[in-house]
Amino acid sequence: MTKIITGVLLLLVTMQANAQKILLKAESWDYKPDAVEFLTYKNVPAMKVHARGGQVVLKNLDFTDGTIEFDMEPGDPGFASFYFRESSREESEIFYFRTARAGNRYAVDAVQYAPIIKNVNLWDMLPQYQNSALFEREKWNHVKLVIAGKQMRVYVNNSLVLQVPRLEGDSQHGTIAFDGRMTISNLVIKPNQTEGLSPLAGVDLTDNDPRYLRKWLVTTPVNTDSIDFKNSFKPDSAAMWNVVVAERQGLINLTRDFGESKKRRIVWLKTIIHSDSVQTRKLDFGFSDEVWVFINGKYLYVDKNLYGRPIAKEPDGRCSLENTSFNIPLEKGNNELLIGLSNDFYGWGIIARLDKMDALETE
Repeated sequence: MTKIITGVLLLLVTMQANAQKILLKAESWDYKPDAVEFLTYKNVPAMKVHARGGQVVLKNLDFTDGTIEFDMEPGDPGFASFYFRESSREESEIFYFRTARAGNRYAVDAVQYAPIIKNVNLWDMLPQYQNSALFEREKWNHVKLVIAGKQMRVYVNNSLVLQVPRLEGDSQHGTIAFDGRMTISNLVIKPNQTEGLSPLAGVDLTDNDPRYLRKWLVTTPVNTDSIDFKNSFKPDSAAMWNVVVAERQGLINLTRDFGESKKRRIVWLKTIIHSDSVQTRKLDFGFSDEVWVFINGKYLYVDKNLYGRPIAKEPDGRCSLENTSFNIPLEKGNNELLIGLSNDFYGWGIIARLDKMDALETE
């Protein structure tokens, strides 16, 4: 028994020794002028990050796995963002608070995880990675992130608020950073301390569902020159096509391949649905931002999902199977489903799922 107790104590001492208390002093951080203030606040050393000042980035850190903890007091309504595994401003992971939700335990989007891929925050493509969280203004809120390989758990004020079964970023390691109006204290990093969290990606239960359209061909994006749509945008016989395959939950994530749309762009996707008979099937469809759908060369469906505008689809302009559904008339034999998809706002992609697979085959 004495040996066991001694071993446990040694383990605890070792873990404490590996914990890094990060200095909240100017020399430890990279930042733009007037982006941050280092001070004593409520009797503790603190870092006050100002709004719209850009990221405040920790120097000389290469973080992969472990536990990161800090106390945070949010400022005015907006965002309080924490970046990790940041290999560049274009590639990282982000967890953030929508600080206008402070004090509202029922807000389903109080906190969010998203990857930053090719300089695009994919918040609007991954609504499953947001949740409610109880936090307050004008007081310290304790935040803890446990990160292991592909998985992450996030705690706010000692309550588990988010479980991420697969971190979606392309960056596997890097530094940390803060952005948005907030005050930070008691920042501690515990490398490789992951509380038993598996580093393997969690199961995607939609893998068991054959109704998703998972394999498509896609063209190269082209600029639309502020034109909503014209038939000449449609691909001709000389168009070059490449294979794109769905990620988790059936998402065709075009941002991962094509990056940021600084100007409005359009791509075309096509797939084949083989039917043994003439029939009509319903397609549940998520998309961002605008779509033109054709079946066997005929117009079928046109729509827009523009965040912050009356035409935004549920849930609140995010890409989701909740966005819309429509019927597809299928002929006997092969049917070409062709979709034009434009984008100029954050993430870019589609999710498509048929209602039934009776007498159907898909690619």
